[in-house]
Amino acid sequence: MSIRPVIQENRAQPTYEGAGVHLHRAFGFGDPKRMDPFLLFDDFRNEDPRDYLRGFPWHPHRGIETITYVLAGAVEHGDSLGNHGLLKGGDVQWMTAGSGILHQEMPRGNARGQMHGFQLWANLPSSLKMTAPRYQDVKGKDIPEIMDDDGTVVKVIVGSFWGKTGPVDGIAADPQYLDIYVPPNRKKTFKVDTYRRAFAYVFEGRGNFRDAAPPKGVLLEKEVRGQEVNIRDMSGDRTLIQFGTGDEVTVTAGPDGIRFLLISGAPIQEPVAWHGPIVMNTDAEIRQAMAELKNGTFIRPAH
Repeated sequence: MSIRPVIQENRAQPTYEGAGVHLHRAFGFGDPKRMDPFLLFDDFRNEDPRDYLRGFPWHPHRGIETITYVLAGAVEHGDSLGNHGLLKGGDVQWMTAGSGILHQEMPRGNARGQMHGFQLWANLPSSLKMTAPRYQDVKGKDIPEIMDDDGTVVKVIVGSFWGKTGPVDGIAADPQYLDIYVPPNRKKTFKVDTYRRAFAYVFEGRGNFRDAAPPKGVLLEKEVRGQEVNIRDMSGDRTLIQFGTGDEVTVTAGPDGIRFLLISGAPIQEPVAWHGPIVMNTDAEIRQAMAELKNGTFIRPAH
């Protein structure tokens, strides 16, 4: 067994997308090799409807899969193929854009005006970039939730974990997507396949992922006592943690606990040509997609 080291840690940066939606981007539009098979990760979290209601009007996707996980509020979606629906708090949508769709996503707040969710882009290998588009809409009630004896809670969105399998399947990157809560001052270890690239994204509380060691001063029951409290060494809200190689990830929760996404996937290791939400393997394929958008042939007929 080997603990994955932390090789990079950074805060998500504020940016704007769509028609002016305020969000925080943990990574995206950089070196595609860094997080392969993942391309982009956004945290859209707001309490002022003026910061999100204009949403993400009609736009194209090709060559990727998008994973939307809603925690609060809702997202109404529709596309050029006639699909439409509403994702509410706890719901997940996995969209395989494949050969191409035009779609829109319009956020709505909850009763207090709050909107919170995440969107992850996963690349498709060249053999599947022009596959037929597909949706998997999953209700929150259908996502397995496991509670360990110490109060740790894991929601299994994709992949298998602790004997449970998430409801989303058939994804090219063969990912594991977990929503994890670890109670205050607890240290937990989670298995991650050695051959997957893995990252964590903290969105509540604080914790330490480095070197499998408890942060200074955190009093871990039955493990360490008598140290001075120092939570400044911990990763906090909107922090991305990228891991090196190994088959386990260890975290020690701070005094208020920690909640984070733990996501991993098998690298595709292919050339990437990128133009916004269109991701192909060559510049010629990008030019072809742009020409098809212009002449109205971007959407392929269903076979």
